[in-house]
Amino acid sequence: MDKKPILLITGASGFTGYHACNFFSKLEFDVIAITNANSFSHKKIKCRTCDLSNNESVKKLISITKPDYLLHLAGQNTVGSSWDNPIQSLEVNAMATAYLLDALRKEMPSCKAVIVGSALQFDPTSPATFNHPYGLSKTIQTLISQFWSNLYNMNIVVAKPSNLIGPGFSKGVCSIFAKKIAAMEKAEEEKYLKVSNLNNRFDFLDVRDAVRAYEFLLRKGETGCLYNVSSGKSYSLEDIINIFKKITTVQFQVKVDNKSPLNNFTALNPTALTELGWQPTITIESTIRDIVDFYR
Repeated sequence: MDKKPILLITGASGFTGYHACNFFSKLEFDVIAITNANSFSHKKIKCRTCDLSNNESVKKLISITKPDYLLHLAGQNTVGSSWDNPIQSLEVNAMATAYLLDALRKEMPSCKAVIVGSALQFDPTSPATFNHPYGLSKTIQTLISQFWSNLYNMNIVVAKPSNLIGPGFSKGVCSIFAKKIAAMEKAEEEKYLKVSNLNNRFDFLDVRDAVRAYEFLLRKGETGCLYNVSSGKSYSLEDIINIFKKITTVQFQVKVDNKSPLNNFTALNPTALTELGWQPTITIESTIRDIVDFYR
Protein backbone atom coordinates (compact mmCIF):
# COMPACT_ATOMS: atom_id res chain seq x y z
CA MET A 1 0.00 0.00 0.00
CA ASP A 2 1.36 3.43 -0.97
CA LYS A 3 2.23 5.74 1.89
CA LYS A 4 -0.21 8.62 2.26
CA PRO A 5 1.27 12.12 1.93
CA ILE A 6 1.61 13.80 5.32
CA LEU A 7 -0.26 17.07 5.80
CA LEU A 8 0.45 19.25 8.84
CA ILE A 9 -2.40 21.57 9.82
CA THR A 10 -1.35 24.18 12.36
CA GLY A 11 -3.96 25.97 14.45
CA ALA A 12 -6.03 22.79 14.33
CA SER A 13 -8.12 23.66 17.37
CA GLY A 14 -9.15 27.03 15.93
CA PHE A 15 -12.26 27.95 13.97
CA THR A 16 -10.84 27.29 10.51
CA GLY A 17 -8.54 24.54 11.76
CA TYR A 18 -11.49 22.49 13.01
CA HIS A 19 -13.15 22.57 9.58
CA ALA A 20 -9.84 21.96 7.79
CA CYS A 21 -9.14 18.84 9.84
CA ASN A 22 -12.63 17.46 9.15
CA PHE A 23 -12.28 18.14 5.44
CA PHE A 24 -8.76 16.83 4.82
CA SER A 25 -9.25 13.75 7.02
CA LYS A 26 -11.71 12.51 4.38
CA LEU A 27 -9.14 12.81 1.59
CA GLU A 28 -5.99 10.83 0.84
CA PHE A 29 -3.81 12.71 3.33
CA ASP A 30 -2.27 11.49 6.56
CA VAL A 31 -3.30 14.54 8.60
CA ILE A 32 -1.36 15.63 11.67
CA ALA A 33 -3.09 18.35 13.70
CA ILE A 34 -0.82 20.85 15.43
CA THR A 35 -2.03 22.77 18.48
CA ASN A 36 -0.34 24.69 21.28
CA ALA A 37 -2.21 22.75 23.96
CA ASN A 38 -3.93 19.41 24.46
CA SER A 39 -7.25 20.76 23.21
CA PHE A 40 -7.89 18.67 20.12
CA SER A 41 -9.51 15.30 19.61
CA HIS A 42 -10.37 13.54 16.34
CA LYS A 43 -10.79 9.83 15.68
CA LYS A 44 -8.99 9.88 12.33
CA ILE A 45 -6.27 12.41 13.06
CA LYS A 46 -3.05 12.36 15.03
CA CYS A 47 -2.36 15.41 17.14
CA ARG A 48 0.88 16.99 18.31
CA THR A 49 1.41 19.99 20.52
CA CYS A 50 4.01 22.57 19.59
CA ASP A 51 4.79 26.13 20.58
CA LEU A 52 5.30 27.56 17.10
CA SER A 53 6.90 30.70 18.51
CA ASN A 54 9.76 28.54 19.84
CA ASN A 55 12.31 27.85 17.11
CA GLU A 56 13.73 24.69 18.67
CA SER A 57 10.25 23.22 19.16
CA VAL A 58 9.42 23.89 15.51
CA LYS A 59 12.66 22.29 14.33
CA LYS A 60 11.85 19.18 16.35
CA LEU A 61 8.29 19.06 15.00
CA ILE A 62 9.38 19.18 11.36
CA SER A 63 12.20 16.72 11.95
CA ILE A 64 9.81 14.18 13.49
CA THR A 65 6.82 14.59 11.17
CA LYS A 66 8.59 15.29 7.84
CA PRO A 67 5.48 16.69 6.13
CA ASP A 68 4.80 16.62 2.40
CA TYR A 69 2.28 19.44 2.79
CA LEU A 70 1.73 22.25 5.30
CA LEU A 71 -1.45 24.27 5.85
CA HIS A 72 -0.44 27.02 8.25
CA LEU A 73 -3.55 28.41 9.98
CA ALA A 74 -2.17 29.12 13.45
CA GLY A 75 -1.77 32.66 14.68
CA GLN A 76 -3.07 35.56 16.71
CA ASN A 77 -6.11 36.72 14.76
CA THR A 78 -7.64 39.76 16.45
CA VAL A 79 -6.84 43.43 16.04
CA GLY A 80 -7.68 44.24 19.67
CA SER A 81 -5.22 41.71 21.08
CA SER A 82 -2.49 43.05 18.82
CA TRP A 83 -2.82 46.52 20.35
CA ASP A 84 -2.45 45.05 23.83
CA ASN A 85 0.56 42.89 22.94
CA PRO A 86 2.08 43.81 19.56
CA ILE A 87 5.28 41.85 20.16
CA GLN A 88 3.31 38.66 20.75
CA SER A 89 1.46 39.22 17.46
CA LEU A 90 4.77 39.53 15.64
CA GLU A 91 6.13 36.41 17.34
CA VAL A 92 3.04 34.28 16.77
CA ASN A 93 2.22 35.45 13.24
CA ALA A 94 5.50 36.45 11.63
CA MET A 95 8.29 34.64 13.48
CA ALA A 96 6.39 31.36 13.85
CA THR A 97 5.98 31.34 10.06
CA ALA A 98 9.69 32.01 9.61
CA TYR A 99 10.57 29.16 11.99
CA LEU A 100 8.26 26.76 10.14
CA LEU A 101 9.54 27.66 6.68
CA ASP A 102 13.18 27.57 7.69
CA ALA A 103 12.73 24.19 9.36
CA LEU A 104 11.14 22.95 6.13
CA ARG A 105 14.02 24.43 4.14
CA LYS A 106 16.48 22.34 6.12
CA GLU A 107 14.45 19.17 6.64
CA MET A 108 11.78 18.93 3.91
CA PRO A 109 12.50 21.51 1.17
CA SER A 110 10.08 19.75 -1.21
CA CYS A 111 7.10 20.34 1.12
CA LYS A 112 4.26 22.34 -0.46
CA ALA A 113 3.14 25.02 2.02
CA VAL A 114 0.02 27.18 2.05
CA ILE A 115 0.46 30.10 4.45
CA VAL A 116 -2.82 31.76 5.39
CA GLY A 117 -2.55 35.51 5.72
CA SER A 118 -5.34 38.04 6.22
CA ALA A 119 -7.49 40.53 4.36
CA LEU A 120 -6.31 43.05 6.99
CA GLN A 121 -2.68 42.97 5.90
CA PHE A 122 -1.35 46.17 4.34
CA ASP A 123 0.51 47.34 1.27
CA PRO A 124 4.16 47.09 2.40
CA THR A 125 5.16 49.88 0.00
CA SER A 126 2.83 52.32 1.76
CA PRO A 127 3.55 52.65 5.51
CA ALA A 128 0.70 55.16 5.83
CA THR A 129 -1.77 52.30 5.35
CA PHE A 130 -0.52 50.48 8.48
CA ASN A 131 -3.07 51.22 11.19
CA HIS A 132 -2.81 48.31 13.66
CA PRO A 133 -0.12 45.85 14.82
CA TYR A 134 -2.14 42.83 13.67
CA GLY A 135 -2.02 43.99 10.04
CA LEU A 136 1.71 44.62 10.39
CA SER A 137 2.31 41.09 11.68
CA LYS A 138 0.32 39.51 8.83
CA THR A 139 2.04 41.70 6.23
CA ILE A 140 5.44 40.58 7.51
CA GLN A 141 4.19 36.97 7.51
CA THR A 142 3.35 37.25 3.80
CA LEU A 143 6.67 38.90 2.96
CA ILE A 144 8.58 36.17 4.79
CA SER A 145 6.65 33.51 2.89
CA GLN A 146 7.29 35.10 -0.48
CA PHE A 147 10.97 35.76 0.26
CA TRP A 148 11.58 32.17 1.40
CA SER A 149 9.84 30.93 -1.72
CA ASN A 150 11.97 33.12 -3.97
CA LEU A 151 15.34 32.98 -2.19
CA TYR A 152 15.34 29.28 -1.36
CA ASN A 153 13.26 27.99 -4.29
CA MET A 154 10.59 26.58 -1.97
CA ASN A 155 7.04 25.69 -2.98
CA ILE A 156 5.12 28.25 -0.91
CA VAL A 157 1.73 29.81 -1.65
CA VAL A 158 0.01 32.58 0.32
CA ALA A 159 -3.76 32.65 0.84
CA LYS A 160 -5.45 35.93 1.71
CA PRO A 161 -8.93 35.12 3.06
CA SER A 162 -11.81 37.54 3.48
CA ASN A 163 -14.16 37.38 6.49
CA LEU A 164 -14.71 33.66 7.08
CA ILE A 165 -18.01 32.65 8.68
CA GLY A 166 -19.76 29.38 9.43
CA PRO A 167 -20.78 26.99 12.19
CA GLY A 168 -18.35 26.72 15.08
CA PHE A 169 -16.93 28.99 17.74
CA SER A 170 -15.84 32.28 16.19
CA LYS A 171 -15.40 35.87 17.32
CA GLY A 172 -16.77 37.23 14.05
CA VAL A 173 -19.80 39.49 13.81
CA CYS A 174 -22.10 36.81 12.32
CA SER A 175 -21.34 34.44 15.17
CA ILE A 176 -21.92 37.21 17.70
CA PHE A 177 -25.33 37.93 16.15
CA ALA A 178 -26.25 34.23 15.89
CA LYS A 179 -25.30 33.48 19.47
CA LYS A 180 -27.40 36.39 20.72
CA ILE A 181 -30.40 35.40 18.57
CA ALA A 182 -30.22 31.78 19.77
CA ALA A 183 -30.26 33.11 23.33
CA MET A 184 -33.20 35.39 22.50
CA GLU A 185 -35.14 32.37 21.29
CA LYS A 186 -34.64 30.80 24.72
CA ALA A 187 -35.63 34.07 26.43
CA GLU A 188 -32.11 34.31 27.88
CA GLU A 189 -31.25 37.67 26.28
CA GLU A 190 -32.96 41.00 25.66
CA LYS A 191 -34.38 41.19 22.15
CA TYR A 192 -31.98 43.57 20.42
CA LEU A 193 -28.76 43.49 18.41
CA LYS A 194 -26.17 46.20 18.86
CA VAL A 195 -24.54 47.26 15.60
CA SER A 196 -21.64 49.62 14.94
CA ASN A 197 -22.84 50.88 11.55
CA LEU A 198 -25.52 49.25 9.38
CA ASN A 199 -23.75 50.45 6.23
CA ASN A 200 -20.45 48.76 7.02
CA ARG A 201 -19.72 46.31 4.21
CA PHE A 202 -17.83 43.00 4.21
CA ASP A 203 -16.98 40.13 1.92
CA PHE A 204 -18.25 37.07 3.81
CA LEU A 205 -17.19 33.56 2.76
CA ASP A 206 -18.23 30.25 4.29
CA VAL A 207 -15.24 28.73 6.10
CA ARG A 208 -16.00 25.37 4.45
CA ASP A 209 -15.62 26.96 1.01
CA ALA A 210 -12.36 28.53 2.21
CA VAL A 211 -11.03 25.13 3.30
CA ARG A 212 -11.87 23.76 -0.15
CA ALA A 213 -9.94 26.68 -1.60
CA TYR A 214 -6.92 25.74 0.49
CA GLU A 215 -7.06 22.26 -1.03
CA PHE A 216 -6.93 23.81 -4.50
CA LEU A 217 -3.92 25.87 -3.44
CA LEU A 218 -2.13 22.85 -1.97
CA ARG A 219 -2.65 20.96 -5.22
CA LYS A 220 -2.54 23.67 -7.87
CA GLY A 221 -1.37 26.95 -6.32
CA GLU A 222 1.56 28.53 -8.14
CA THR A 223 4.78 28.89 -6.16
CA GLY A 224 5.34 32.36 -4.72
CA CYS A 225 1.85 33.63 -5.60
CA LEU A 226 -0.78 35.22 -3.36
CA TYR A 227 -4.41 34.17 -3.84
CA ASN A 228 -7.44 36.05 -2.55
CA VAL A 229 -9.87 33.60 -0.94
CA SER A 230 -13.18 35.43 -1.09
CA SER A 231 -16.72 35.39 -2.41
CA GLY A 232 -16.17 38.50 -4.52
CA LYS A 233 -19.48 39.83 -3.16
CA SER A 234 -20.23 42.67 -0.77
CA TYR A 235 -22.78 42.57 2.06
CA SER A 236 -23.74 45.35 4.46
CA LEU A 237 -24.51 44.57 8.08
CA GLU A 238 -28.08 45.55 7.30
CA ASP A 239 -28.16 42.83 4.60
CA ILE A 240 -26.88 40.29 7.13
CA ILE A 241 -29.39 41.29 9.82
CA ASN A 242 -32.24 40.98 7.32
CA ILE A 243 -31.15 37.38 6.63
CA PHE A 244 -31.16 36.66 10.37
CA LYS A 245 -34.68 38.08 10.61
CA LYS A 246 -35.88 35.55 8.02
CA ILE A 247 -34.35 32.65 9.95
CA THR A 248 -35.76 33.35 13.41
CA THR A 249 -39.31 33.90 14.62
CA VAL A 250 -38.02 36.26 17.33
CA GLN A 251 -38.84 39.91 16.80
CA PHE A 252 -35.80 41.96 17.78
CA GLN A 253 -34.69 45.58 17.60
CA VAL A 254 -31.45 46.88 16.11
CA LYS A 255 -29.54 49.47 18.12
CA VAL A 256 -27.08 51.40 15.98
CA ASP A 257 -24.06 53.29 17.23
CA ASN A 258 -24.46 56.41 15.11
CA LYS A 259 -21.02 57.66 16.13
CA SER A 260 -19.26 54.67 14.62
CA PRO A 261 -17.42 55.51 11.38
CA LEU A 262 -18.00 53.65 8.13
CA ASN A 263 -15.46 50.90 7.57
CA ASN A 264 -13.05 51.24 4.68
CA PHE A 265 -14.23 48.25 2.63
CA THR A 266 -11.98 47.00 -0.14
CA ALA A 267 -13.18 44.02 -2.14
CA LEU A 268 -10.86 41.04 -2.69
CA ASN A 269 -10.90 39.70 -6.24
CA PRO A 270 -10.80 35.87 -6.26
CA THR A 271 -10.14 35.54 -10.01
CA ALA A 272 -6.69 33.94 -9.62
CA LEU A 273 -8.26 31.27 -7.39
CA THR A 274 -11.29 30.64 -9.59
CA GLU A 275 -8.94 30.14 -12.53
CA LEU A 276 -7.67 27.06 -10.68
CA GLY A 277 -11.23 25.64 -10.79
CA TRP A 278 -12.51 26.71 -7.37
CA GLN A 279 -15.92 28.30 -6.86
CA PRO A 280 -17.82 29.01 -3.63
CA THR A 281 -20.73 26.60 -3.25
CA ILE A 282 -22.52 27.66 -0.04
CA THR A 283 -24.90 30.62 -0.12
CA ILE A 284 -24.75 33.32 2.53
CA GLU A 285 -28.30 32.36 3.60
CA SER A 286 -27.31 28.72 4.15
CA THR A 287 -24.21 29.73 6.06
CA ILE A 288 -26.10 32.01 8.43
CA ARG A 289 -28.74 29.36 9.02
CA ASP A 290 -25.98 26.87 9.91
CA ILE A 291 -24.42 29.36 12.32
CA VAL A 292 -27.72 29.94 14.12
CA ASP A 293 -28.37 26.19 14.27
CA PHE A 294 -24.91 25.67 15.78
CA TYR A 295 -25.63 28.10 18.62
CA ARG A 296 -29.13 26.73 19.09
